[in-house]
Amino acid sequence: MMRTRPLKVALLGCGVVGSEVARIMTTHADDLAARIGAPVELAGVAVRRPSRVREGIDPALVTTDATALVKRGDIDVVVEVIGGIEPARTLITTAFEHGASVVSANKALLAQDGAALHAVADENDKDLYYEAAVAGAIPLIRPLRESLAGDKINRVMGIVNGTTNFILDKMDSTGAGYQEALDEATALGYAEADPTADVEGFDAAAKAAILAGIAFHTRVRLDDVYREGMTEVTAADFASAKEMGCTIKLLAICERAADGGSVTARVHPAMIPLSHPLASVRGAYNAVFVESDAAGQLMFYGPGAGGAPTASAVLGDLVAVCRNRLSGATGPGESAYAALPVSPMGEVVTRYHISLDVADKPGVLAQVATVFAEHGVSIDTVRQQGKDGEASLVVVTHRASDASLTGTVEALRKLDTVRGVASIMRVEGE
Repeated sequence: MMRTRPLKVALLGCGVVGSEVARIMTTHADDLAARIGAPVELAGVAVRRPSRVREGIDPALVTTDATALVKRGDIDVVVEVIGGIEPARTLITTAFEHGASVVSANKALLAQDGAALHAVADENDKDLYYEAAVAGAIPLIRPLRESLAGDKINRVMGIVNGTTNFILDKMDSTGAGYQEALDEATALGYAEADPTADVEGFDAAAKAAILAGIAFHTRVRLDDVYREGMTEVTAADFASAKEMGCTIKLLAICERAADGGSVTARVHPAMIPLSHPLASVRGAYNAVFVESDAAGQLMFYGPGAGGAPTASAVLGDLVAVCRNRLSGATGPGESAYAALPVSPMGEVVTRYHISLDVADKPGVLAQVATVFAEHGVSIDTVRQQGKDGEASLVVVTHRASDASLTGTVEALRKLDTVRGVASIMRVEGE
């Protein structure tokens, strides 16, 4: 039997995502009530600019006093979609302390202070759900922490930022340069006026921290994630990738060490073979590839941003949290029992593609090969082209640590025959 008294929801933020959450709550009210077992009622909407017209939202519900809204005491669930660290952190903590569970899409806050927020939620016997914080509409967090809870996850690798994937896909498919592709992304609304958070990997790094923490039952903070942006990727890099049967993607990679004793989390551009499922992810879409002991290889794909897709994930969490409220239970909280150390980037082992500008004369290749050997880096393939006294040398290594590769490059720069290091890129997915 359905309960007639509604569950009350407070919405913090009414921008692109928040307005879609409010719209779906209204237009799908009957379906949501049937799925939850009780009606849900939008009890208040906290905004910064109350004079702005918000279609479909009763102006009487709009307030600029978010603190008073979450302190009301009759709120069952707070939906936080304002983003940023403060005031979101204080508002979420206050919501827990005043009896509300929380649904959030705030990747930056969760990557920085997820453990502390989970602790406050646990102290107050409340839920903290955040499916929308990573990969938009794609069901990912719940499968990792519930569907795969009985499995051992070894690797999570994915495209978790639609803006960067659009830019790199455009560079790959049309031969455009980085700036040209960025300008198109901006014109189409895929890139912000200031795209730094996307193109420098900050957005993806926050998501990587969240994914690594869930996958490996270990607290991984944003500061633990190695981050490298994609602004230095060139058309020449894509040409080299194509010669190897690869393309280039900005990847978030979280993996368990071979001995199981540590984990790593990193974000950087990488070449991946065209045969890998992630290579075919086009435009502004996201996809995440998961490898585990029992389930094997799984891939999650879909729109990773946008008002309606992100609101879909928010509403999914809202339904789950409301069901928990009715049953008097809470869902899974933080699982950090493994407490594995997070290894630095220097210990990460992968393959590398290095492009060198060298003098076009005998003995250069031998000198370069000697430097690689002295630093314990094994060469897989070498390709050399020369003309008019100048040449390019492209070296692809076998798997080597980041620290050993760094030492190799430093030594190469000291050779008189090496004019410069044109590019260094990791090769993943093999």
